[in-house]
Amino acid sequence: MITYEWLYVLAGAAFAIWAALSARDRRWGNAAFWALLAVSFFFGSHLSDLANGVLVLALVAIAGLGGLKRSDPPTTSPQEREALAERLGNKLFLPALIVPLTAVAGTLLYNFTPLGETGLFEARRETLILFGIGVLAALAATCLWLRPPLLGPAEEGRRLIDSIGWAAILPQMLAALGAVFALAGVGDIIGGVARGLIPEGSVFLTVVVFAVGMAGFTMIMGNAFAAFPVMAAAIGIPLLIAEDGGRPAVIGAVGMLAGFCGTLLTPMAANFNIVPAALLELKDQNAVIRQQVGTAVPLWVCNVLIIYVGGFLLWR
Repeated sequence: MITYEWLYVLAGAAFAIWAALSARDRRWGNAAFWALLAVSFFFGSHLSDLANGVLVLALVAIAGLGGLKRSDPPTTSPQEREALAERLGNKLFLPALIVPLTAVAGTLLYNFTPLGETGLFEARRETLILFGIGVLAALAATCLWLRPPLLGPAEEGRRLIDSIGWAAILPQMLAALGAVFALAGVGDIIGGVARGLIPEGSVFLTVVVFAVGMAGFTMIMGNAFAAFPVMAAAIGIPLLIAEDGGRPAVIGAVGMLAGFCGTLLTPMAANFNIVPAALLELKDQNAVIRQQVGTAVPLWVCNVLIIYVGGFLLWR
């Protein structure tokens, strides 16, 4: 059986390769950072909480002391890239489509054909595992098509990951922070305040407060995965689901989308909003956020309506 653990091994292998390449170029800070991250993916589920905590602190120390530097490994020259872009055009994006197609089509085939009876994939992890398989398939297809040097994909991956730097692991850190907040009882405190402010029986207002909280906490914490445990414990589960009888799937899924609207509006989501501005060398580091306001606000309104209609009006 292919389990979720295989994905961690795959990711750990990528980080280990980047660590080795960084060490070869004597970029010791980068090498140490990516090596520690590789250890986390390889052995994190087998290490104690204390060991994992020390590992995270080591990552923070390396990043905080400026140990991560941008790299520029020799792959293709700007002239060669421009020539390839002119010759192939939008066809260059075709391999990227292999990843979502593999994940979606593979999940449907596995769940709705006799393939699901083989037990090949860990239950409820099929899509994520197939996503990883899609990445490998896209990489293989690209290599067969473009015939890059053996280390070309690894070097390009290192160049990109070094450009992003510590922000590459920000979603993991923020998701962990959300779990810590939930365990600390922050959700219960917010829930108590919400009960005092929302009139009894006002389902729509409760939905609005839930969606505002998801977007707001996401803007503060930088990631909807960090906001969700807090707002689910505060309003989603006790009020919308337990008291008002809402549909859990709609509230959970669309509530996350409401949080992602906040992601589009905050510099705290550095990996989404600040890193692209840096990579594109934009003069205004908030330029990406400014362009996303017109999408985020109407989308948030739509999410509120979807939760209310799909989670309550059509559910009853």
